[in-house]
Amino acid sequence: MTDAVHSVIETQLAALGIPAQIDTQAYPSVVALFEEALATFREEAACSSVGHTLSYAELDRLSADFAGWLQNGARLSRGDRVAIQMPNLIQYLVASLGALRAGMVVVNTNPLYTERELEHQLNDANVRVMVVQANVAQTAAAVLPRTQVETVVVTEIADLHPQPKRALINFIVKHVKKMVPKFHIAGALKFNDVLKRGAKTPYQAVILEQTDVAMLQYTGGTTGVAKGAMLTHGNLVANVLQSDAFFATHNMDGRGETMLQPLPVYHIYAFTASMYALRIGAHTAFVPNPRDLDSLVQAFEAHPPALFCGLNTLFVALCNHESFRALDFSRLQVTLSGGMALTHDAAQRWTEVTGCAVSEGYGLTETSPTVSGNPGNGIQIGTIGVPVPSTEIQIRDTEGNTLGVDEPGELCVRGPQVMAGYWQRPEATAEAIDPQGWFATGDIALVQPDGYLRIVDRKKDMIVVSGFNVYPNELEDVLVAHPDVVECAAVGIASESTGEAIRMFVVSSRPDLSEDEVRRFMREGLTGYKVPKSVVFKDELPKTAVGKILRRELRDVD
Repeated sequence: MTDAVHSVIETQLAALGIPAQIDTQAYPSVVALFEEALATFREEAACSSVGHTLSYAELDRLSADFAGWLQNGARLSRGDRVAIQMPNLIQYLVASLGALRAGMVVVNTNPLYTERELEHQLNDANVRVMVVQANVAQTAAAVLPRTQVETVVVTEIADLHPQPKRALINFIVKHVKKMVPKFHIAGALKFNDVLKRGAKTPYQAVILEQTDVAMLQYTGGTTGVAKGAMLTHGNLVANVLQSDAFFATHNMDGRGETMLQPLPVYHIYAFTASMYALRIGAHTAFVPNPRDLDSLVQAFEAHPPALFCGLNTLFVALCNHESFRALDFSRLQVTLSGGMALTHDAAQRWTEVTGCAVSEGYGLTETSPTVSGNPGNGIQIGTIGVPVPSTEIQIRDTEGNTLGVDEPGELCVRGPQVMAGYWQRPEATAEAIDPQGWFATGDIALVQPDGYLRIVDRKKDMIVVSGFNVYPNELEDVLVAHPDVVECAAVGIASESTGEAIRMFVVSSRPDLSEDEVRRFMREGLTGYKVPKSVVFKDELPKTAVGKILRRELRDVD
């Protein structure tokens, strides 16, 4: 950091009561961190899904059983890769914690992957064991013969429920609701069977170090071949402890409180949040399908949360849901936003409906993920807050020179949460992380005079109109304030006269909203060259599984 940038950030952290540095070496591994929680909070609720809850003691026992099977039944060795492909279910925590306890590397796998994407990931990571939910196993069945995967474990949605509820739910899901497509995986094992086997052969504790890889978290699939970010035990420990220090500003009770988690736990944002919830003795209530708003609203009512993890599109959808607006939000203390830019309109509406302000944070897969956040005692909408403890930031120009306060440039990060590199891709690692350990995020940001960070936009998403830089986030933030606009996205398209022109894609609640009305509304708050040349109305915008709008796909629309 430049002296000026360092000074304003340090001053602001001190004013907010956030330590600039913390002891990120407090635990040798993330296993040591969550095993402490499993021992401390044994009688508390740890996690729930589909109407069943596991206590910390039960999560301890079941994850140990899975670890025992991996070591003795599957005969895996320390560092072998275990892929887990399922939505938000309590089985996920059992499998992932079990794999980590056994000394394995977790490969989080998106249940929505196509055959091409899944085959690439399984082969790239050289996965030996795969745990897959039956509802999405059809894709795995098609690609497994083209991989080196040796053993497959299949779980059904209610496998950890007690009988007869387990059999009833699994039967309804499979035969009544027809939610399990037919598939055949030769030699596949049942999840409950491997747990029984593991209980008979206790696992041997593995001495792990912070430098050991804990997870391969794949990223970059929307811009090219997906790369596995190597997140070490030290990365995960650091980010949980950084979050812990940061959350002190929210004055949130921990033990016994509920964190409602609709975001997919195979995504690093939700995964680290779940590790943080374990550390503080909270109960993680998983929502398997956040796109099913009715079920999410029901989960809100059944498990009134103190902490809710969301993102802009989810906030908008919930606030437009009549039943959600009628709920009691008296327990809600913290609302987190990440994954995409939070608009002023969405943040304001959420606060009006729930009475809880949204704290926007910033992170990436490669940073485990949290880099910065808005503290509870100093939320500034439109910013990504201040860096979490033990995190350095630099703003660099296109020549690599370090910039000062209020000067936009590429945001670079150095800290204990920055990944070890990309799996088996030394060249890509060298492009992303310089010899001094600075990770280039690809995001354009600036440091305000008060030390808060503000993202201007993704470097690759920047639109250049007649030599002027135009940032899509700014355009979208303006237009989404229109009462008839549900969501929108701005992209650059080729233009003979200006190099690039702005095209705005709009989802509207009013069918007769016109292109001219959109442009007039935007012209009121933007200079001329920032007003879109064309407006395209859509029924919905393409998104990732996490809900982030895919501008790349919109650029390809004629």
